[in-house]
Amino acid sequence: MNPGFGGDTQAMALVGFSAVATITLLLCVMTGPDRDDLDEFYTGYGSLSPMRNGLAIAGDYISAATVLGTGGVIALFGYDGIVLALSTALSLMLLMFLLAEPLRNAGRFTMGDALARRMPQGRGIRIAASVVTLAALLPLMLVQLAGTGQLMGFILGFSGESLQTGCIVGVGALMISYAAIGGMKGTALIQILKIVLLLGSGIVVATLVLHRFDWNPGALFDAAAAGSGVGDAFLASGLQFTDGVSPGWDMITSQLTVVLGGACLPHVTMRMYTASSARQVRRSMSWAVSAVALFVLVITVIGFGATALVGRAAIAQADPRGNTAYLLGSQAAFGPEVSATETFLFTTVTTAIFLTVLASVAGMILACANSLAHDVFAARVQEMSPRREMILARLSALAVGVPAILLATLVQHHSLQPLVTLSFCLGASAIAPALVYSLFWRRYTRTGLLATLIGGSLSVLLLMPGTNLVSGSPVSAFPDADFNWFPFTTTGLVSIPLGFLCGWLGTVASGRRRAEEQRRQYEEVEGWILAGATRRRM
Repeated sequence: MNPGFGGDTQAMALVGFSAVATITLLLCVMTGPDRDDLDEFYTGYGSLSPMRNGLAIAGDYISAATVLGTGGVIALFGYDGIVLALSTALSLMLLMFLLAEPLRNAGRFTMGDALARRMPQGRGIRIAASVVTLAALLPLMLVQLAGTGQLMGFILGFSGESLQTGCIVGVGALMISYAAIGGMKGTALIQILKIVLLLGSGIVVATLVLHRFDWNPGALFDAAAAGSGVGDAFLASGLQFTDGVSPGWDMITSQLTVVLGGACLPHVTMRMYTASSARQVRRSMSWAVSAVALFVLVITVIGFGATALVGRAAIAQADPRGNTAYLLGSQAAFGPEVSATETFLFTTVTTAIFLTVLASVAGMILACANSLAHDVFAARVQEMSPRREMILARLSALAVGVPAILLATLVQHHSLQPLVTLSFCLGASAIAPALVYSLFWRRYTRTGLLATLIGGSLSVLLLMPGTNLVSGSPVSAFPDADFNWFPFTTTGLVSIPLGFLCGWLGTVASGRRRAEEQRRQYEEVEGWILAGATRRRM
């Protein structure tokens, strides 16, 4: 389907993309650490106010995959998409009420710090944490990078593979620069700019959509149901999973995976260490939850507006996964006659999505680079100088970003949904059990922690190729093949319980004496972890 973007819109979009790339790179250069200080590079000295830190957390949490993917699910499947959007907000609330303060108290720079806090021999744990961090974030990076070429081709009107590959390489190089130059503070400012622009443009579009239906949400929902081609089923539960063996279980486990996985992904949890106190964490998370809740309302209106104004069939024709629904709905909200002002507003929408891609991948590269430098390389060398560790962190950003760019060029023409799901499954099945046990279970041992990380990750990696996202359907990654032996959308039905079970079995296998030793060691740091009584340097 031709999106029908005019030459003026395409020209303004190109100008907007170039302006955003230039401004954000300058921000990173101006705010990046100017001396060899690890706290400044890894946490920005905790200098962000709760409002700015909260907006940065929301910016990290709302990726381009969330904007385009969740918007597409809402436009194609109605009620099921709303549940998915609400699950993203619930995930951040879980982080806020259960994990945010203990994480901030237990860690210093990375997730490996938090997991190794209570373990006397933490090198193996840090390496395992780093491997899981890379495994969880690399698929999401590929999705964002590969989507960049498709997004720019869709907006600017080109379809050549070489041009899309060039976009991936150029944007990827820019994002490596963000992470290596700006550090935590530089990427935080980009996240803030991104979330403000994304929410601001989204509110304008949502307002125009509601105006088209005389400010009546009921009329919008009825028009969306009529435009869906499936009638009232669009407003009922289960449309997304009707082809599955057990639609009810598939939906429940999919939402559980989003809630647990989204709360524990390393590029989100690393923002907890940027707060200067437990009180600042609470206030930051309040801002983050408010911003994400507002985003849920905005994307719901735009998604339903896309179905009502464009039609479900046209959205699916443009992209079977509905990733263009947000853009098509935004364009349709302006009506057939687009003025210069509306062209500018639509350019703002596309620029906001472009900035979302830039900021999301920059944050993920930074999380991976920090983990490699701090948990793997610095842990091997006693008393490594701050200057050397910062050099390693910047080189690690390059070591992570270059393979991600190359892999993204290879997967750009396949369905990317399995990669998104893989990341959330790893977060829910390996990272979530490890964090919950490490922060709250006194007898949790080193063997149990390693069993959680390894067992949860392996269960996801073994089950994921058998899901219906990889093969067995026209919208799967390999539509011409069918090796679907695990007929669910996610692995969560098995991998989440197995991750928790592996941690318990590993702790039991450690023996009573080791568990008692671990209990005493945990009691020594329990006040720091749960109440923040003292923040000891690691």
